[in-house]
Amino acid sequence: MSKIVFENVCKVFDENLKVLNGINLNIENGESHIILGQSGCGKSVLMRCLLGILRLTSGNITVDGLSVNDESKREEYVKKFSILFQGNALFDSMTISENVEFGARQINPDKKACKEIARQKLLAVGLEERVFDLYPAEISGGMQKRAALARAISLEPEVLLFDEPISGLDPITGGIICNLLKNTVQSLGITAITITHDLKVAEFLADRVSVINKGIVEWIGLPNEMKNCGNEFAEHFYKASNVITKTA
Repeated sequence: MSKIVFENVCKVFDENLKVLNGINLNIENGESHIILGQSGCGKSVLMRCLLGILRLTSGNITVDGLSVNDESKREEYVKKFSILFQGNALFDSMTISENVEFGARQINPDKKACKEIARQKLLAVGLEERVFDLYPAEISGGMQKRAALARAISLEPEVLLFDEPISGLDPITGGIICNLLKNTVQSLGITAITITHDLKVAEFLADRVSVINKGIVEWIGLPNEMKNCGNEFAEHFYKASNVITKTA
């Protein structure tokens, strides 16, 4: 059985704005799946629907058979996820260690244990102990991304969601973070979904790619198949992305 199943998922706002128009997608256990598409195609709305933040207009999403529409199982459903936000979403008033401890406390009330969990997770993402007592504003963007990842995995999720994971980072730091994300997912053996418009991120992280356009899945396949996949939109997206990269 697939880990996550999207069945005819539709989301309409204000009765006129149809953002998701019948999404059908299966994501396997342990898969690193990329949701790829241009701005405004419905990627972020799809993520919010998956998390249960937005109610579906119609259709269903299940994780291990649990439905996002089943309010009686909502807590069990939500606990399966953790998210690495585009802007990191670290608490400015907390130290780096306290930010990760905050995540750990969601599943473990023991403060001493959470402090040790935070230490282990921060070391696991490559941060040195000298930064543990610093505040987010006192460290670099790359370090903030590592700290946010440490907090995300402190929740021991079954599914990790990455929202534009290298947005705002320089190419070298972005490459380092991509490597870190890939290694983290593989070492933990969990399912990962990455929302991005960045083809290079998709090619590096993906087991499979889903290309979204105007609220539907245009194409699903392996990253190296996209260039000549036979789908007009997916091929155009691939070529346009490479033109931008070469121009830059």
